Amino acid sequence: MKDYEDDGPWMWVAFVPGCRLILYFLIGPRKQYVADKLVELVNKRLSDKIPVFVTDGLNFYREALLKQFGVLSEFPRTGKKGRPKKTKIVPSDDLRYAQVVKTRKNGVLEKVEKKIIFGEDIDQSEISTTLLERQNLTFRQDNNRVSRKTIGFSKMKEWLEYQMKLYCTHFNFCRGHGGLRYKDERGVECKNTPAREAGIIESKWTLRELLKFRCVKTSIG
Repeated sequence: MKDYEDDGPWMWVAFVPGCRLILYFLIGPRKQYVADKLVELVNKRLSDKIPVFVTDGLNFYREALLKQFGVLSEFPRTGKKGRPKKTKIVPSDDLRYAQVVKTRKNGVLEKVEKKIIFGEDIDQSEISTTLLERQNLTFRQDNNRVSRKTIGFSKMKEWLEYQMKLYCTHFNFCRGHGGLRYKDERGVECKNTPAREAGIIESKWTLRELLKFRCVKTSIG
């Protein structure tokens, strides 16, 4: 995908396909600094192990991942005349990243290519953006504010962010997902929520529980 900047409002989404969890979202222009911020926020929510990252072909993600997970590599001096090689940031050994690059001509999909950018031990079945693309469709179906060619868009970015925070939190904690199934203590098959599937909560929340949940800010030392 050609890297191009766009000042219009874009929704950047970090998504965990295994449990369908919306990990984070940002609303901002198509710029490198927004991709950097998204990856930085995602890193704060990760455990010690770095997961496999998969995106489309926009190389803003590549640079953002390097800035967050890369290591500084210094070249040894050779003793020869001339300036030594400059240090550069290289991917760490445990960083694995792949892209799904789609080529279109006149609006028609011609080719889908899977590229491994960092790392080697990435199974081809892991290189997919299908579930995220389906989630983007769900966003547009459920929410007129982010539909294409709509007159229901938000006039202010602030209110769009408020609305999307409520939507994503409800989606994660309260809404059963058709792709997440489990059997309860009675043996009845139920739809699980992304947050419960991820082990964040023990039971599905009601909307009332969500709205009454008390958030407490704590200092991080």
